Amino acid sequence: MATLLEKVQILVSANLHQLVDQALQSNSVAVYNYYIREIENNLDKLEDAVATVGGQVKTIRRKRDEYQAQADRLDRDIDLLLSDGKDSLAEAAQSKLNATRATVEEYTVQLAQLEREYDSLRDAKLKLEAKLATVKQEREQLQALMDLAKAKEISNKTMRSLDDLAGSRDEDVARVAEGIRQRLDKASAESEMLASSLDAQLDDALDRREIDQQLMERKRRLGLAEG
Repeated sequence: MATLLEKVQILVSANLHQLVDQALQSNSVAVYNYYIREIENNLDKLEDAVATVGGQVKTIRRKRDEYQAQADRLDRDIDLLLSDGKDSLAEAAQSKLNATRATVEEYTVQLAQLEREYDSLRDAKLKLEAKLATVKQEREQLQALMDLAKAKEISNKTMRSLDDLAGSRDEDVARVAEGIRQRLDKASAESEMLASSLDAQLDDALDRREIDQQLMERKRRLGLAEG
């Protein structure tokens, strides 16, 4: 279980700026797709672990409560046996009570450990789900930026071809080429505006993530959050 939680922690604390850089260098969001698959695989494992440990918590709590109820009955019975002068039976009941209380204590310790583990697993699951949502959103934004970049490259090639046509001696061809170039200029300007907006959204999402991490560290240092 510790290995799973450690791997989840690595996924949650991954540097998103580095993912962006790798995607841009390869001109592909494949690095994001791989990272998302890793998160989803570990989420499946976490969900199974949460269900397993949650079931164990309920089982141990039920057993602890059953033994506690048995101990309470024995405690009452001992008083009645002593009152009736049945010291031998009271002695045997006291011995059984001692063993039952020891069992209750063992289950209580196990229950506390399992509850801590259960809480850790659920917390890790929530963090990983949040990370997955963030990364999927950033992947879509980055894909849109890459699509715009490819469109810009095609536009540039077209513009160069139109320049060649506009430089020809045929006035009709040159006029048509100029009209197409004007339309491409407008489309290019609109693409740049959209790219700028997506860039800002991406940077804002990454900056917010870094700020959240910094504030969480401060809370831990001040004792306002669990370590």
